[in-house]
Amino acid sequence: FGGMVSFLAESEEDAVALVARTQVFKLAESLGGVESLIEVPARMTHASTSESSFAAPPHLVRLSVGLESADDLVADLEAALVGAPAVA
Repeated sequence: FGGMVSFLAESEEDAVALVARTQVFKLAESLGGVESLIEVPARMTHASTSESSFAAPPHLVRLSVGLESADDLVADLEAALVGAPAVA
């Protein structure tokens, strides 16, 4: 079983930097695979909607959780979050 999680970083730059720091999560625009993926939708899957009223926020980070160890995924995110504060 997998799941999708989204959260807002402090800024677009923080979102991009966080995504770049992950090691287990792979930067990709795919859904339905077995690997854990991470993306900044405003720059990737939703880039063509940037001028619309339903555009993804530029600081949104989306995770698609795959089959990797939950402990490995949590550790990867903890390490990547250093220096990129999330906001509620």
